[in-house]
Amino acid sequence: MNNSSLDPEISAYLANAQQTLSTAHLLTAPEVRKVMQELRLKPTEVTDVYRVNDLAIPTASGSLKCRLYQPSDQHNLPLLVWFHGGGWVLGDLDSADMTCRDLSSLSGCMVLSVDYRLAPEHPFPAAFDDAVAALRYAFDQASELGADINRIAIGGDSAGANLAACACNHSRNLPVKFQLLIYPVVEASFDNASYTENAENCGLTRELMKWFWLQYVPDEATREDDRVAPLNSDLVGLPPAWVMVVDLDPLRDEGLKYATALQNNSVPVEVETAAGTIHGFFSMPTNGSYQARKTAASRLKESLM
Repeated sequence: MNNSSLDPEISAYLANAQQTLSTAHLLTAPEVRKVMQELRLKPTEVTDVYRVNDLAIPTASGSLKCRLYQPSDQHNLPLLVWFHGGGWVLGDLDSADMTCRDLSSLSGCMVLSVDYRLAPEHPFPAAFDDAVAALRYAFDQASELGADINRIAIGGDSAGANLAACACNHSRNLPVKFQLLIYPVVEASFDNASYTENAENCGLTRELMKWFWLQYVPDEATREDDRVAPLNSDLVGLPPAWVMVVDLDPLRDEGLKYATALQNNSVPVEVETAAGTIHGFFSMPTNGSYQARKTAASRLKESLM
């Protein structure tokens, strides 16, 4: 990869992080969480929203923590149910805070951020079950949350987009209005051309992605289950989707493959490719990342208003 093609802020991040990222797959989950926390770019300031409340959703497996972002004091607002990225192993409500604040403020939508259970302590289908429970909660409690039950969307980035797509696919009885999928994980395949093209100095490696899958779904046969591989789902009748992929991302081709599969099943899809950047950039505090969040929020607003 030619580093001159990279966003300068992302290039600076990789200069500091690449050596650690290239060997992260050799560590344990707690060790990976520690080093990733140390590498994570911290925002110098965050977007103000009208109100932020922490909630606890009762589920069959216990209490599920969530955080609700309200852009105004209006009632009956559209709502986005959001799942953070992190390979099903990393991330929490705090790591998703900046993203959710921006999406809420820029779109005028409420955002319900979900702190789903993480692997390997809670392997598949724990995160999937939490995603379905959170989506159902959003519909069941829409009025109490101040949301319009007819304008509820689902979304996420990376593994979070995987959970969003899978939860949407398995909640056909809920009238989800829109899907916002940022570089989604859709299959346990590591042979797409984008893996070879972006094998060096792009942050996410084939080995690290294999490691993430091993933590979440250690049984390879189970990885064909459409609750974890949305590409294997019956996609007919799903709500419209906006799919963002990244040019310098090993997961680029599977995101494009999923968008094509949706289109082939008559699902309205818009695809956007972010150029000069890497997997994970959407949640970073850089100008290019903010512009991507601004674009995503615009599409969300258009779809729900």
